[in-house]
Amino acid sequence: MSSPQYPERRQVTVRRAPKFASFMGLGAVIGFVAALIIAYTGDPDPTLTRESVLGFFTVVLALPGLLLGALVALLLDWISVRRSKQATAERTHDDD
Repeated sequence: MSSPQYPERRQVTVRRAPKFASFMGLGAVIGFVAALIIAYTGDPDPTLTRESVLGFFTVVLALPGLLLGALVALLLDWISVRRSKQATAERTHDDD
């Protein structure tokens, strides 16, 4: 007769972590939308096309938006680490 094996247990940390790429992408999109608004609602400049103004403001606003999104994700990640909980996980074996 074999002795019964007890399930393997271990302590795990449970928390919700943000997806950094989603926040960074959203920040870049918000920066692009702001560039669109600036480029197409302002007075037209006879020396520049609206597309060149859009390109300039996209670079100027999308990159900081991307960085701001990353900072928000870092802040939310820091909060989730502080709110994390410890749990006991138990490994089960499926005999099927």
